[in-house]
Amino acid sequence: MTIGATRSRENTRARLLDAAAQVFAEEGLDGATVEAVCERAGFTRGAFYSNFASKDELFLELAGAVSAERLGAVRERIDELTASGALAADCDPTTLVQQVMDTGTDDRLGVMLLSEIRLRAVRDPVWGAAYLAQEQEMVDGIARIIEDVVSTGSMSLRVEAPLAARMLLILWEGMTVRGAMAGQDDAQLRRTGSVELGRAVSLLLG
Repeated sequence: MTIGATRSRENTRARLLDAAAQVFAEEGLDGATVEAVCERAGFTRGAFYSNFASKDELFLELAGAVSAERLGAVRERIDELTASGALAADCDPTTLVQQVMDTGTDDRLGVMLLSEIRLRAVRDPVWGAAYLAQEQEMVDGIARIIEDVVSTGSMSLRVEAPLAARMLLILWEGMTVRGAMAGQDDAQLRRTGSVELGRAVSLLLG
């Protein structure tokens, strides 16, 4: 496959994923049909099926993209804080987490999408296995960020980084879902997550 063809395929997939997010926001997971996604993206069903085997595969990839974007934003912010010297030994964990989360990409659409996919995963073992594998990648990524922060010497952990990562992910998911239930907007969701994560980080530090 030529470079041009590869880029064209990547662009098609990106447009389909973007269209899927828009249709999902309007119709939900079950109501978001392949036809609706294709129409929104401006592609034929043939173009869709040349990129995705099914709607299920499309939405699992969309969920993965949402998670990867969040993780990337956190990594970028941590790198900025490290470079600026903000990760000093006497830094306040709650303030630090808030600085990281306030520049994140959390929004109601992402919370809704992941919530519906988790519900589907509970009902469908195949989806469940795919979701858990995707979640493990997220946990591994968070653990690496935690290990990098600890390596600066600014703080130490009471538990192993993978366990801390899983605990923080579960807490964040629970708080953002409840924030969405309460009608919070995107900024409020980020603040809700940052406050609770800050408290948890304080407990995890040695």
